[in-house]
Order: sequence, then structure tokens, then C-alpha cells
Amino acid sequence: QVQLVESGGGLVQAGGSLRLSCASSGGTLDTGVIGWFRQVPGKEREGVSCISSTDGRPYFRASVKGRFTISRDTTKNTVYLQMNNLRPEDTAVYYCALQPRNGPGYCGPPLPYQYYYWGQGTQVTVSS
Repeated sequence: QVQLVESGGGLVQAGGSLRLSCASSGGTLDTGVIGWFRQVPGKEREGVSCISSTDGRPYFRASVKGRFTISRDTTKNTVYLQMNNLRPEDTAVYYCALQPRNGPGYCGPPLPYQYYYWGQGTQVTVSS
């Protein structure tokens, strides 16, 4: 059973940086499609970024392009979301997720229904 655990969230001032980690137990993150999502109360969960092991080309939603990067560390079975130049509108609970083996298999705009395994989320708060 794959279990994902996010960490690295916290409170940061606008312009600051955080690095979120997504560690897996019970399954490898070396292959497949990993996505990062975020959600604020009263709004739908939105895809932030994803990366596929097949082509390695990451996706970023427009509002975070140039500020966020995504990477894998296969030695630690961990995926990272580096967030720089944070803005108050980045405030949300951030989730990592993994597509199932029979999932779409591609990383495009990440959509929640494409992912099966989810972490519990980590809060990111950016103060102005």
C-alpha cells in the first residue's frame, strides 16, 4: 500500500521560499506521474505541478511558472516542490499525489481524478 507524506510547509513572508517534500512508503516514486496540488477552503483542489518518469518534462500552472520547480530524488524516494518568491495567493494546503499504474500516464495539467494515492497535506501560509 502506497503512503505519501508531505512535509516542509510553514509560515513565510512574501518573497520567501519553501521546499515541500513528498516521501513515499510502500511504493516507489521513481516511476509514474507525481503531482502537486493545493486547496484553500471553499475552493476546488487545483493542480500546481507534475512530473512524469517517461519524459521528465514538468508541468507548472501559469501562476507559478518561473517560481516553482519540481524534482525527484530517487535515492530518497522523494519528490520535491521548491517554491520561490512566494506570494500571499500561494497560501493553501499542498498535497502530493501519485497516479495509479493504470492511470493516464502523462503529466499535463494535473487533474485530481487522475491520481489515486494522496498525502495528508501540508499547510503553506504566505504573509504579506
